[in-house]
Amino acid sequence: MAKSSSSQVITCKAAICWGIGEPLKVEEIQVEPPKSYEIRVKMLLASLCHTDILCTRGFPAPLFPRVLGHEGVGKVESIGEGVEDLEEGDLVIPTFLGECQECENCRSGKTNLCLKYPLILDGLMLDGTARMSINGQKLHHIFSCSTWSEYMVINANYVVKINPSIDLAHASFLSCGFSTGFGSAWREASVEKGSSVAVIGLGAVGLGAIEGARMQGASKIIGIDKNEKKREKGEAFGMTDFINPDGNSQKPISELIKDLTGGMGVDYCFECTGVAPFVNEALLATKPGKGETLVVGAGTHQTVPINFLSLLCGGTLKGSIFGGLKIKSDLPILLDKCKKKEFLLDNLFTDHHQVTLKDINKAFELLKQPDCIKILINI
Repeated sequence: MAKSSSSQVITCKAAICWGIGEPLKVEEIQVEPPKSYEIRVKMLLASLCHTDILCTRGFPAPLFPRVLGHEGVGKVESIGEGVEDLEEGDLVIPTFLGECQECENCRSGKTNLCLKYPLILDGLMLDGTARMSINGQKLHHIFSCSTWSEYMVINANYVVKINPSIDLAHASFLSCGFSTGFGSAWREASVEKGSSVAVIGLGAVGLGAIEGARMQGASKIIGIDKNEKKREKGEAFGMTDFINPDGNSQKPISELIKDLTGGMGVDYCFECTGVAPFVNEALLATKPGKGETLVVGAGTHQTVPINFLSLLCGGTLKGSIFGGLKIKSDLPILLDKCKKKEFLLDNLFTDHHQVTLKDINKAFELLKQPDCIKILINI
């Protein structure tokens, strides 16, 4: 059994959000050593996900102060008691779901929400305490981790060890966004060969869904985004048709999709923006009686209006978290595809879409640029 190499509190820099709408502050914090079944990780790279932006607005709960970031890659610095299969120096990516492979949910084959290692919503460790603090005040993280910090502590059941040959930037992108989209088409929906697909929102999640649909053999993949520059990005991942709602008539998105499918709609529609009205548009864009709509993007709305008749006539509306992926059963498959260069992840970012931790607020501005999909953060 591996032992921790360090029992000391580490003082390091981290990006802290102190309240809704406030700019992040990079400040010195204290990171405690890992307790049982935990590891302390020296972060190398991180990335910016849409959910991080939502968290600055109080999603899923207004927990402040909070160290943001849930995508990233780092090196194991020290190990707590009971941790197996990990050693100091291993490269890992964090996830926000665990997989015990033994609980009712894990054995059901119907969900990736593990009961033993659940989705953490209180921003604390599983024992309800914090490992990060600033001047004695506890700091919340996002779900299971805080990657916008030079060091963080995370339960070992929420990380995946990666091969050192994998591009670290690509590994960071696979810890949430792109994997979420890919999994929604591959694992959650199990898109069938020859089927038609529509993807609303062509950020990293949407492009992942396009890639998943392509690998599953979909014959028609429609991408929808108001940013014309997303056309080229979508085509790089397998999109066959593109709709810019702002460049068309006043028709709703569902009608524009039906115009490309002979009036029938698509077999599968993936809503990847988190914009509440688009959920209903996605449902209306699917084939009557057999179409499937998957809600993949996170949003801040508590409720959304839904067309009752579409559901009554057999339409399926389903939510999806992390694309239905399980971190032990599925994520290693994606990492292997990444190692073999089967994912064209270089299309997700450019060299000028990188920032250092101290310039973290610049990342939010860069993301507004039309050609920006992902931001890489050098920790």
